[in-house]
Order: sequence, then C-alpha cells, then structure tokens
Amino acid sequence: MTLDYYQQQADAFFAATVSVDMTSLYDRFLPHVAEGGHIADAGCGSGRDSRHFAGLGYRVTAFDASPALVQKARDYTGLPVACHEFLSLSCQPPADAIWACASLLHVPENELAGVLAHLAAQLKTGGVLYCSFKYGRGEVERNGRRFTDMNEQGLAQLLEALPLAITESWQTADLRPGREQETWLNALLKKESD
Repeated sequence: MTLDYYQQQADAFFAATVSVDMTSLYDRFLPHVAEGGHIADAGCGSGRDSRHFAGLGYRVTAFDASPALVQKARDYTGLPVACHEFLSLSCQPPADAIWACASLLHVPENELAGVLAHLAAQLKTGGVLYCSFKYGRGEVERNGRRFTDMNEQGLAQLLEALPLAITESWQTADLRPGREQETWLNALLKKESD
C-alpha cells in the first residue's frame, strides 16, 4: 500500500519535500559525524538530504524502496541511488552514521526492532543513527500510507534489546509549510557495541 502510494505520487511528493529547510535537524545530526564520514541515507525520498550531505563532502550511500523516487533522487543528486528496502542495506566498512528521516515510520511495528537491529549492524561502534516518527503510539493508515507512530516511551521500549542508546530525543513541528500542526519525535541513537 505505502509503496504504491509513492509510486503513484512520486512527482507530488518530490515537489512537496525537496525544498524543505532541514537546517535545524542537520545541526543536531552532523556534529556527531566525522568530517568526510560515510552517511547512509535510509529511505532517501527526493534525495534532498543526500545532496546536502554530499555537498558538504560526506560520502553518501542513498537508497529508497520506491523505483519512481529512486529515479528522481538520482536525477536530483547525481548519486547512484539504490532501489531496495532497509534489510538489504550493506555497508562495508560500517557507516559512520545513518540518516533515516521520516522513513522508518513506514515499517510495521512488529518488524521495527528487526529493521533497527539490521541498521545498527551497518553502523560502526560509536556511530549515530537519526530517525523520526510522527508523534503518538500505534499503527495507523493515512491517505493510502501506513505509519507506525512513536513516542519517547515506545522508542525506549523498542531499543531495550538493541545495541542502540538514545543520545537525545526531541519533538518538532512538521517543517513543511501548512503542516506545522503535525508533531514529530526525533531521536539520535548511538551504537554502543557490536
């Protein structure tokens, strides 16, 4: 269902997201990434963030599950954006950081711990993973897409058996114009061990 949405709505989604000012989130994330480090953009959508990171000199591995969005991201970034799902990501050597901006929220709740465990395995020890979810609890469908909403308690429970620790979490309003009433949970997770 969600993948079909992005296939059919790729043009509109690209247009609505590619120019959003993400500076406030970059400013929380990038201090945790070594200069010139390797960032995996997990569920890169339009390629907006991949293009920004690459422009700053980071090495970027970008992927998305939607073939239509992958093509748009390739055209926009000039990067070899891959088409696959989270569990197909393979970073050798492990990445310095993973950026999962508004992407993990599409993973069913009962699969989320497994996906996060796989992503953690692609991170070097001490590496950081940024993720964001619509604020709340449980699974919902909105306009042809399924979402797993998350709050601080749910995230803490999700990470209990994983080698990821919350460095910080915070709430923000949606950064897209006209969507400011929507609240997001943002988190920086640090990989503690292999």
